[in-house]
Amino acid sequence: QGLMLMIPVLHRISGTRQPGVLHVASRTVGTHAMSIFGDHSDVMNCRQCGWAMLSSGSVQEVMDLAVAAHLAAIDSRIPFMHFFDGFRTSHEIQKIEAIPYAEWGKLLNWQAVERFRAAALNPEHPTLRNTVQNPDVYFQFREANNRYYDQLPELVEGYLAKISGLTGRDYRLFNYYGAPDAERVIVAMGSVSGAIRETVSSLHALGEKVGYLQVHLYRPFSSRRLVEALPRTVKRIAVLDRCKEMGAAGEPLYQDVCTAFVNDADAPLIVGGRYGLSSKDTDPAQVKAVFDNLEQDTPRNGFTIGIRDDVTHLSLPLTDFQVAHPGTVSCKFWGLGSDGTVGANKNSIKIIGENTPLYAQAYFEYDTKKSYGVTKSHLRFGKKPILSTYLVKRADFIACHNQGYLDKYDIISELKSGGTFLLNCDWQKGELSQKLPAAVKRYLAANRIKFAIIDANGIAKELGLGNHASMVLQAAFFALADIIPLAQAVAQMKQAVAKTFRKKGEQVVTMNMAAIDRGVAGMRQIAVPAAWAEAWDPPAAP
Repeated sequence: QGLMLMIPVLHRISGTRQPGVLHVASRTVGTHAMSIFGDHSDVMNCRQCGWAMLSSGSVQEVMDLAVAAHLAAIDSRIPFMHFFDGFRTSHEIQKIEAIPYAEWGKLLNWQAVERFRAAALNPEHPTLRNTVQNPDVYFQFREANNRYYDQLPELVEGYLAKISGLTGRDYRLFNYYGAPDAERVIVAMGSVSGAIRETVSSLHALGEKVGYLQVHLYRPFSSRRLVEALPRTVKRIAVLDRCKEMGAAGEPLYQDVCTAFVNDADAPLIVGGRYGLSSKDTDPAQVKAVFDNLEQDTPRNGFTIGIRDDVTHLSLPLTDFQVAHPGTVSCKFWGLGSDGTVGANKNSIKIIGENTPLYAQAYFEYDTKKSYGVTKSHLRFGKKPILSTYLVKRADFIACHNQGYLDKYDIISELKSGGTFLLNCDWQKGELSQKLPAAVKRYLAANRIKFAIIDANGIAKELGLGNHASMVLQAAFFALADIIPLAQAVAQMKQAVAKTFRKKGEQVVTMNMAAIDRGVAGMRQIAVPAAWAEAWDPPAAP
């Protein structure tokens, strides 16, 4: 909503050609309800404001393209809005490569900087600014800016080429991924890029001629460069927008792509769809549904993915499709808002990311209430860069930090066969057969799950930490997950504790260090009885 309040001023900044840069974690604009989560509805409301718009799709791209926005803004004297998906990108923790500012400084046009400084207001040479104009001249002045916007795509392209040379990562106005002879192509921008690239790679390996075109420079929109970036073989295009424009013939990006082909007699068939509103998760199964739709005799236009639309019937049917991630470990943690689960997992991801060559990703899912609501932490570790910009749905490790969740939520079915399940509970080993829901027992037995329990809350209370059991649970995770040597993990956790809690006094540091040791020692591995495979809940009483 804050970005919406800026719109009148955004027009003034661009109209007077001031080279500002706004970095926007794009979020949902309040409509029938308010939402704090992410989509592109706020930045799409700003596309008429005269700002150049640059889109990033990952944490690494945010690092690199943020610089491109500043370099091009000062050189062109056109303001830039560099946007990335709220929450899905802005709140994701990723292991990235950071380039020193000294290297970026070598790319800066210092003459443009001096020209900007020379244009400052100065009483030694006063100038008249920001006048009110009448019909005799306003139209002419407004059109006079066309030349600067016409030149901007080439300028941005030049800076992206320099950044690509510096980083070794290929950045263009439109980046194409997939088969060189693709017949079906998706066009989109933002964090969905990771999920689409994974899907394209998997389908291409199966012999399907598919591809993906990622939009980086959205404004000014270069129709010529979009057409040039696509394979000549493309027959059908699906454009995905992360916003809903009520009453329009189509969403913004879809209409821009259609316009790019308006004078092409051999234009491919183009359809549009919506995804991911208010941070709705978008996974490879949904992306495959888009490609499947393009194969139909008459592909559906104006479709949706990620929801089951039983009212207006625009959603595409899904199939069970998953992308394999060999060498990647996926973990999911169910916690209670404010219980320390999210903070502990942030520490875990940093310990692994900073002390191993592994790539690491963490994303945290919680509702608007935050405190005392359900939190889900999604962690991934692997030897290759992680593109999975969607929630963990097939995990190698699942931890349930609140025993009450087992009766309320389907937690265990997302665990892979042979995976590990850690349960924080105050039940004794002999009580598990009675306390665990029958569905959980059946799943543990049928899928050869490695099962462990720990009374982290009890340990925390014994140590004087009250309800703060996160350090106990973090230690138990490292003891079970076997991602890095346990001794190294313990040392790093204790180092983090000393840094985090030193301002609260030596006693707090000592208690948290003791919690780490107790987390390792207090965890109990449970041999799953074969009889659990036949477990059934007793019939409900009348």
